[in-house]
Amino acid sequence: MTRSFIAIALFITFLFSCKDKTAKKEEELPRVTKDSVVASNKDSVLLQLTNDILTEIKRKNYSALANFIDPVAGIRFSPYGFVDTVSDKIFSKEEFVEQVTKANQNKFVWGESDGSGEPINMTLNEYIQKFVYDVDFVKPEKQKANAFIGGGNSLNNLLTVYRGCDFTESHFSGFEKKYEGMDWRSLRLVFKEKNGKFLLVGIVHDQWTI
Repeated sequence: MTRSFIAIALFITFLFSCKDKTAKKEEELPRVTKDSVVASNKDSVLLQLTNDILTEIKRKNYSALANFIDPVAGIRFSPYGFVDTVSDKIFSKEEFVEQVTKANQNKFVWGESDGSGEPINMTLNEYIQKFVYDVDFVKPEKQKANAFIGGGNSLNNLLTVYRGCDFTESHFSGFEKKYEGMDWRSLRLVFKEKNGKFLLVGIVHDQWTI
């Protein structure tokens, strides 16, 4: 009788021990919530959209690029990490197409050059070559959605200016060893979601600034 009681007690102890270990393992597993799945899907959409846009810019297929621009808000171009709501140029979808495809483009002041303080006086095509696609951003070293990668002396106010928007960053940490990373580049595409569709409202170029 005593032996049977001991055997039963040991069996019950074993069962509780197994349940306890299973519970602990379940606690250690990452929780997959509806919100995390939605965020993951959104990031994938934003990154694919970014690749499509950068591909059109690389091909200089600006008419196709215009299809991504918000038809109401237009698109703002920022040459450096700080988004200047006063001097940064904003084009409507129609203005963008007109300026980028016309034979004799107008020159605009896009802000001031870092270091010299001289006005950035360029046509839209010249600006794109210098302050949008100056390196091969279609094949970045790193790329993330809604997370910053590069950063320097320039104040980054993207989240303040584009409140409620999403963005991606395509980044290179540098190109020549002698510059010790000071030749890094980043390009941030800013999107506003409308009726389940992400529309391009801003392009922010960032690099090392003095």
